[in-house]
Amino acid sequence: MSVATQTENKSKLYQWLMQQATRPSAKFVLAAVAFAESSFFPLPPDFMLIPMAIANRAKAFVLAGICAISSVLGGILGYAIGFYFMSTLGQWVIDTYGLEQAFSGFQETFQSYGFWIIALKGLTPIPYKLVTIASGASKLDLGMFILASLISRTARFMMLSAIIWYFGEDAKQLFEKHFKWFTIGTILALVVGFFLVKAFL
Repeated sequence: MSVATQTENKSKLYQWLMQQATRPSAKFVLAAVAFAESSFFPLPPDFMLIPMAIANRAKAFVLAGICAISSVLGGILGYAIGFYFMSTLGQWVIDTYGLEQAFSGFQETFQSYGFWIIALKGLTPIPYKLVTIASGASKLDLGMFILASLISRTARFMMLSAIIWYFGEDAKQLFEKHFKWFTIGTILALVVGFFLVKAFL
């Protein structure tokens, strides 16, 4: 297959994401995904953030800020689910993702290391929704939870946007050329995250 044909047959998903990146509603979609991912939605906002930051490199850090704030707000919802509705909605989320043992492990360690667990786990592929719901169920101080979440989620998205901002056009070419592998890698990171919480917590 020629290079021209390969270019014409780029992933439809990539094309859709790039189209969304140029629309006025794109930031709202990005915020909604980041919000939902912190409490119940399975996919991270990276799928929106990366193409949007590439399409508008000058606003890469603004977009990261939107992700961070939305993620923390979504985390507060996850906290509320664990605090007020653990036996119903919270348990449903935990059961849906098969995180029963991991959830129990999180509750045991929150008493001594609550702040640091949130700060560190918010940077890893471990499902953040698990951290937010467990924080609420463990009655962790809300102010401490918000501060740790703000630090970890801001650092995570800012680092991603910094890479895109620094490499600029090279990042765009790399993303376009290896989009399929990026998608596979992101999904594998999610799988690894679930494996980690099940195997070691």
